[in-house]
Amino acid sequence: MQTVRGTKDILPNEIEAWQNLYKQVLKILNLYNYYEIRTPIIEQTELFLKGIGHTTDIINKEMYSFTDQGRRNITLRPEGTASIARSFISNKLYQKNQIQRLWYMGPMFRYERPQNGRQRQFHQLGIECIGSSNVMADVEVIQIAHSILQQLKCPEYTLEINSIGNQQERTNYKDALIKYIQLYKDDLDHDSQQRLNTNPLRILDSKNKKTQDILKDAPCLSKYLKKESQENFDLICDYLMLLNIPYKINTRLVRGLDYYSYTAFEIVNNNLDNQYTICGGGRYNDLIQQLGGPYTPAVGWAIGIERLLLLINQNNNQIENKNRFYIITQGLKAQKKAWHLISRLETYNIKFNLDLSNNSFQKQIKKANQYNIKCCLILGEKEIEDHTITIKWLANYSQETICYKNIITYIQKKLK
Repeated sequence: MQTVRGTKDILPNEIEAWQNLYKQVLKILNLYNYYEIRTPIIEQTELFLKGIGHTTDIINKEMYSFTDQGRRNITLRPEGTASIARSFISNKLYQKNQIQRLWYMGPMFRYERPQNGRQRQFHQLGIECIGSSNVMADVEVIQIAHSILQQLKCPEYTLEINSIGNQQERTNYKDALIKYIQLYKDDLDHDSQQRLNTNPLRILDSKNKKTQDILKDAPCLSKYLKKESQENFDLICDYLMLLNIPYKINTRLVRGLDYYSYTAFEIVNNNLDNQYTICGGGRYNDLIQQLGGPYTPAVGWAIGIERLLLLINQNNNQIENKNRFYIITQGLKAQKKAWHLISRLETYNIKFNLDLSNNSFQKQIKKANQYNIKCCLILGEKEIEDHTITIKWLANYSQETICYKNIITYIQKKLK
């Protein structure tokens, strides 16, 4: 049996990198007073139809939807923000605090061509700052994304940012864009031709070279922003400069979801051979009201975890194993003694691996080397008779025998 196309097992030698990422993210988000929330993987299909928009690729091409035994229309969540907005409404979180700072981490599902770092079941880390229209909230979420990427030692990346204005400003721009593109309609790629009548702003995202050449002289969205929108965007850029966060204004940047307004941004890795978006987000002031809640401005982002882990290239399994002690035994008495040793190691929170084979000392030591273990704790017949334990350091092949009762003190000194 094979996994379903577009899904992938996360194996034991990979999972510690995920756990390490979770711990570091949790530490940063605690500093900023963000609280974790976990929503169901399945939601009513209507939630995404209303929230994401009927003309988006997610709705038209990528959703995993089905009818359950109760004849309800159900969808595996393709993104996290709509679910957070639904939870905000259904649990009346707006009655508790004016500002809700929430974060999530979990699997999402989209029917796309599987590729390295993006399967059909993929995982996202996301944050949502709900309840403030102040541009300081926009800057806060960008600052958090930057801090997380810095903490995880993510290779060089670029923050691209734009203002897509409010609904009226975008409508005025759409009219001008459509009028311009109609002149070149027959020269557009197939997807862009279809988007012309459904979601013309998405044409700006086209990767087709010929379409991009046509767009070089297209109207610019920034020209259609009114004074308030432009001033707010300028203030965000000023704050980013104060925080020493490098950014690039990308006037062609629009996000692929209908609920965005005003601020839109992406963080893109700078590897030109395989350039892709690490983080994407923006402001969505109207989404919660569209879903039946009170008018509540909000801003947030999501990071693709698989892509991020590929970039930071962590190997936490090796890092962790270097701090583990490998217990090697020979003979029944030594095996019985090992349980006492394990109990002591557990009491003092010292990590260990117990060799479960009946192999020779030499083969057990070889196995410890394969696990990238730093040190072996050896119990054999001689050690049992002498009430000692042998310590073998694999890095330099040094070895010493000490009194068994001193083992914890010995280890604690070495770990300092």
